[in-house]
Amino acid sequence: MGKKTLYISDLDGTLLSPEPAITGGTADIINTLAAKGMNFTFATARSIYSAVPITSSLDINVPCILMNGVSIYDIRNERYIKNEFIEPAASAEVLRAFENHGVECFMYRIDNDRLTCYYAELTTKVMKSFAEVRKHQYKKPFVQCRLEDHADEYAVYFTSTGPYEVLYPVMQDVGKIPGVDHAFYLDVYNNSWYLEVFSHRASKSNGLRFLRDTYGYDDIVAFGDNLNDLPMFEEADIRVAVGNARDEVKAAADIVIGSNSEDGVAEWLKSQMT
Repeated sequence: MGKKTLYISDLDGTLLSPEPAITGGTADIINTLAAKGMNFTFATARSIYSAVPITSSLDINVPCILMNGVSIYDIRNERYIKNEFIEPAASAEVLRAFENHGVECFMYRIDNDRLTCYYAELTTKVMKSFAEVRKHQYKKPFVQCRLEDHADEYAVYFTSTGPYEVLYPVMQDVGKIPGVDHAFYLDVYNNSWYLEVFSHRASKSNGLRFLRDTYGYDDIVAFGDNLNDLPMFEEADIRVAVGNARDEVKAAADIVIGSNSEDGVAEWLKSQMT
């Protein structure tokens, strides 16, 4: 009996074109291969509100990893399989780290299978743009409030975006808080830095391990381009970097393929399976 293999791709900068979008060529190849039995899904920093619509042209037949491993979500059956929540005491410390440096953030909660984003103030153009795009384009629910009042057992994620020198001190403080982990990276589209904070149990690596153990995959082939894909590479059996990937990701990869502007992931899959 042949090995059961999972193919899993990052979205932004990897599977998505620079627009960002799923091109017609990528959709045709992946859907054709999925119809022949390929197990395919994605792992992303995006939430359900943008990840599901932007991949709607694909036949995703395996639960996906959202928000860098915070959630495992079954698109076909529209339900969360697993969520990694943050302890309230740790959430309080995270909020203090942002507050101590005068940086505003967004806080996400998942309550009754519904993801909601909370914020106190939108103080920068980048944060205002972040909220406006997600409110109107992706219909993500936003609630303005005192974040401390809602940092309960349903909190899963904190994020802020802005210049490196503004977020770096917050990142240093967050790195000292027990029970949480973080990702800090440059966004490929707007040249802003993102700081994301989540449970220490939430990572693309742990998400991949969960998929392997739950669904019995013998091998995992992972595709990525950015630093937040390196944890996924650690768990994968074959690591594939797109041509536009950061040098650190290429160095960690077994294979470097075409770029995301050339349908690199889909074309490589096609070359392997046809």
